[in-house]
Amino acid sequence: MVTEIGRRDRKRLSTHWRLRSAALRLVAEHGLSQVTVEEIAEAADVSIRTFFNHFPSKEDVIIGLDPGLVEHLAEALAARPATEAPLVALRAVLGELTAQMMDRDQEWTLRMEVLHRYPALIPRAFAAFATYERALAEVIGMRTQTDPDSDLYPALTTAVAFGVLRAVVMSWRGGERASDLPGLLDDAFARVSAGLPAPNAGHPSRRGRKAAAPPGPDGGARLVEPAGLGRATAHLVGSAK
Repeated sequence: MVTEIGRRDRKRLSTHWRLRSAALRLVAEHGLSQVTVEEIAEAADVSIRTFFNHFPSKEDVIIGLDPGLVEHLAEALAARPATEAPLVALRAVLGELTAQMMDRDQEWTLRMEVLHRYPALIPRAFAAFATYERALAEVIGMRTQTDPDSDLYPALTTAVAFGVLRAVVMSWRGGERASDLPGLLDDAFARVSAGLPAPNAGHPSRRGRKAAAPPGPDGGARLVEPAGLGRATAHLVGSAK
């Protein structure tokens, strides 16, 4: 997923990340309402006009779209082998994305901390994810000859993949920063491909609690066989294993 960019684009990208890093640092230290656009621009050593050339608001500099990432992900997915099952191709592309996130480990940690402290920003984060999902759903539609506007499959497949990504990033933020993020993603996709079997005594959940089984016909507890989910997921995953 490496793309050569020109000098002008490199300079613009560098400015973008300086502004984002400055904003995250200031908000983490002083609070969202206490930080102004002027202070962010000053910390990044750019003018206010330059700030607004990159971001429409203070909130967007914190959680908005990364420059060129939508097109980058779509191109990477389109370049995957045509024989790959769609979810396998998405797993590979998102795996490369998480590797890039590890390169900006501290910044992503700050982003997650700020989101946790200011849940009013979460809708903006969801909007960014929706933009990525839509772009990749269109590629899945082309790969499978389905219409992302009328067929369920493209949107469902990308929703599964990005649901895995969101869960993994939140788990990583919640205490697994020492773990390899791409490795966590692989583990999560493996669980999905297996039909999401419930944790058992040999594989306890991270919180150490067992989920209660739904009651049987007589009111007692019963075990639930996830085979139906497994079959449905296997149809998406194909040769993921």
